[in-house]
Amino acid sequence: MIERYVVEIGSLSKNHVGEELCGDNVQVLKPDEKTNILVLADGLGSGVKANILSTLTSEMLATLMSNNLPIEECVQTIIMTLPVCKVRGVAYSTFSIVKVSDNKVAEIYNYDNPTPIILREGKVLPVWWETRLIENKKISKAKIDIRPYDTIIIMSDGVLHAGIGETLNFGWGEEEIKNFVSTLYDKSYSSKALATMLVSHCDDLYAHKPGDDTTCAVLRLRERKQVSLMIGPASNKDDDETMLSLFFAKEGIHIVSGGTTSSIVARYLNKPLDYALDYLDKEIPPIAKIEGVDLVTEGVVTINKVLEYARDVLNGNEKYFYWSFREDGASRIARYLFEDATDIDFYVGCAINPAHQAESMHINIKIKMQLIEELAKCLEKMGKRIKVSYF
Repeated sequence: MIERYVVEIGSLSKNHVGEELCGDNVQVLKPDEKTNILVLADGLGSGVKANILSTLTSEMLATLMSNNLPIEECVQTIIMTLPVCKVRGVAYSTFSIVKVSDNKVAEIYNYDNPTPIILREGKVLPVWWETRLIENKKISKAKIDIRPYDTIIIMSDGVLHAGIGETLNFGWGEEEIKNFVSTLYDKSYSSKALATMLVSHCDDLYAHKPGDDTTCAVLRLRERKQVSLMIGPASNKDDDETMLSLFFAKEGIHIVSGGTTSSIVARYLNKPLDYALDYLDKEIPPIAKIEGVDLVTEGVVTINKVLEYARDVLNGNEKYFYWSFREDGASRIARYLFEDATDIDFYVGCAINPAHQAESMHINIKIKMQLIEELAKCLEKMGKRIKVSYF
């Protein structure tokens, strides 16, 4: 039976000003269908050494936790393994771990990072923390029964200290962070969006010169949502109806991309195809409308822009505040795929369009397929369940 709910994880980091490498590291593992593990580690200092410490810590903890080792053994292994700094004489990386089992129970472990925040229905959930002393390190543990749209926020101390010496005297503190994320909360926002908005606000407090590596990772239990996108007619005309019937048999959101494809869909549904003439973005062709279809757009140019946004999401997500509010075709597809969807099916027709065969036109079937393949890989890295079908 397909689970109605799924764990969604998103994170974002900003490097210490002047550093090419981030001293924080986030690892996500899904050892089986019923288990999700999120680890955020913050290495001592910043730059290369901090990056090595945090990467080793997060990768090892994620692997050990996925093998169901008790937290005591995980911490002992980390302490014995981390390289010791010759200057400071210590090997030091703070960490936060969230392990969700069966979409029902969340175990949270925290060592020297800001206290994780749990939101339930947009309000901070009071949590009892048990403290354990492991190898002279105080590890805090909480265990909660997780409900749909419960949201767990973990962060490095760059979030807590945001603004020190710039816009604030002493940073903004845990209570202010709790108020911020509570006010911001909306279940329509993805985990990535919540992390982006929090880290972006920290960047503002730092006056865009972060005095520390700043990372936020968000895990929430959300309802699954299907989005299907069709682009291009089938290579064999006889397969058009098969492709269309499979496409519309899927529940959820339906997106049609491409002029020829739109015409075929309109005939199949026996509905008019209404073209919009207003350009909401001069770089993106206007959208159209067909009754029974959620979004109708131009094909390759629009999808190429969506791919550009997808690459950015996997990096700094700098363009989030651009596509998340605009109404052009590429922005709307981006919101459906990046924010709304958990499961995405692509229906790719492989017919060669005669209009695209001139030497002056750089659009062809190979480019279209490459765009979809790369977009699908980007979406998989975002944690989406992807299926691509060719016709």
